[in-house]
Amino acid sequence: MGWKAAAIGIGRAVAAAALVRTAAAAQPGAAEPVPAPMRDLVWGRLNFLHTTDTHGWHAGHLQEPQYSADWGDYVSFAHHMRARADERGVDLLLVDTGDRVEGNGLYDASNPKGKYYYDIYKEQHVDIICTGNHELYQASTADGEHLRTVPNFKQNYIASNLDYIDPVSGKRVPMAQRYRKFQTKNQKLDIVAFGFLFDFTGNANNTVVQPVHETVREQWFRDAIREQTDVFVVIGHVGVRMPEFKTIFNAIREQNPLTPILFFGGHVHIRDATAYDARSFALASGRYFETIGWMSVSGELERSAQSEAAPLSFHRRYIDNNLLGLYHHAGGLNANTFPTEHGRNVSAMITRARQALDLDYAFGCAPKTYWMSRSPYPGDDSIYSWIETEVLPDIAVNASRKHVPRLAIVNTGTIRFDIFKGPFTRDTTYIVSPFTSMLAYIPDVPYAVAKQVIKLLNNAGPIFASAGPLHNRFMAIPEQLAIHESIVNAAPPGSTGHQWEGEAAQQRPLADGSDGRTRLTEGYTTKDDIGDDGDDTLHAPVNFYVVPNCIQAEVGFPPAGEPETVDLVFLDFITPWVLIALKFFGGDYSEKDVQLYVEGSFTELMAGWIEKNWPKHC
Repeated sequence: MGWKAAAIGIGRAVAAAALVRTAAAAQPGAAEPVPAPMRDLVWGRLNFLHTTDTHGWHAGHLQEPQYSADWGDYVSFAHHMRARADERGVDLLLVDTGDRVEGNGLYDASNPKGKYYYDIYKEQHVDIICTGNHELYQASTADGEHLRTVPNFKQNYIASNLDYIDPVSGKRVPMAQRYRKFQTKNQKLDIVAFGFLFDFTGNANNTVVQPVHETVREQWFRDAIREQTDVFVVIGHVGVRMPEFKTIFNAIREQNPLTPILFFGGHVHIRDATAYDARSFALASGRYFETIGWMSVSGELERSAQSEAAPLSFHRRYIDNNLLGLYHHAGGLNANTFPTEHGRNVSAMITRARQALDLDYAFGCAPKTYWMSRSPYPGDDSIYSWIETEVLPDIAVNASRKHVPRLAIVNTGTIRFDIFKGPFTRDTTYIVSPFTSMLAYIPDVPYAVAKQVIKLLNNAGPIFASAGPLHNRFMAIPEQLAIHESIVNAAPPGSTGHQWEGEAAQQRPLADGSDGRTRLTEGYTTKDDIGDDGDDTLHAPVNFYVVPNCIQAEVGFPPAGEPETVDLVFLDFITPWVLIALKFFGGDYSEKDVQLYVEGSFTELMAGWIEKNWPKHC
């Protein structure tokens, strides 16, 4: 459908949102924001702004105009939105559901990691905040969370199923308080809030994650859900369709049949919303500070007025992190009236940090754009085909064993973002692959066994699941977690990638600009359980192509015939899956057989390849 037809269904909000045509993004060198037709926010009695899975992107997206606002702009936006709530006599709360670290040079490039991040992030007042799995992979990161972020947010930080082990005393203590009860500013609504993490098992040994089904049986939780309250708010680093949230919902609802229950999730990096019953609502707000989620609730919220005959209404918006859109939602402001002094100061902090970390240093110039999921794999525009055919053959080399043929395997989840045509910078290395994974190997594996491994890694989920918490989907990109089962059911046998247009993929068109009047910027065109009107900005749809869990390169093979044995090279992160796959095909190997293949992380090796092979200047 064309833009004009789409606009009719949206109403006056679109016509009113022509937006100011000129504005400067906060960070030097950031892409100018772009105007687009928009939907207004729907205010209620209780309103929320939600961030999740920001992964260090607090400088905004310097190469993407629709997401180029920074954390300082969000500070200014929240200030104006709180003022609007006060004027209306309603309440606004900010929530964040974790994975604030790992994935951008602003966090990863410093020594120690997060040297600037903690002070930047704390400048935003967040009312309810919890932990993600990325805060827990490394013991030092968990230390930083406990020693910096928890004190920064004091009583607002909630850790319902997460403990920390004190390095001095060795005692196990809650990472933060288990729940929080408080009153809203304007209406004095009573809120009981929880903060959960999914049943994560990859955490460092200075933390303990209690499974959710055990936590809801704890006496403190049973007491908390008996508190007199108007609304329960459950935030969590949990996909809104994952079983952990349903477990929490069922436990609360059994004790409180009419109390509104609001859920804010994350982890799977998508925009999504659903409802577990007529008096509940659940929102997930994307990834990488592309999206600021909005939820509003109207109706008789006070517990004294709650009854089955008192209906509630819920609304959601997925707000593009676009300065022009923020101006609009904040009350029709502009480049002069929108920035607050506080917001400007935070933007300046980010600029100074980026300069100190030399994040704009260029290793080389990308000759084209390489996509994770916007282009099919295999294909010329696929980042995974580029890694498979160009990068791995050059970096998977051990000088002492370069005469030995090898199969080199990396999981697609080690790549977290696209490469855009233009400078590939120090910042880009962490954006594209923020992990410390190294290339490991098992020497002299029979080729008849080794060649089967990639097939199992990509297709044998039940085999891995039977071995414990090793479902093979965890090797792929997070965005596919939500659609994994649908993909398995829909994919033709033997397929490695195809365009997916099901609901869970969040990629259905609202407008395509085909009438020639408006050329919409490509972006999110979300369809969730509530409908297809959640995005605040109308975009042209983006294709989403499924990628395999892992890719493989054959390196140093003879020009004809098959080798008898090969070195099986793989990222150390996928070692447990590789060992199970080998065992399934008769290879008797264990972790003691796994050795380091080459010095340097995959990220460092990739950056070195770029510096060697791509032109220095664009």
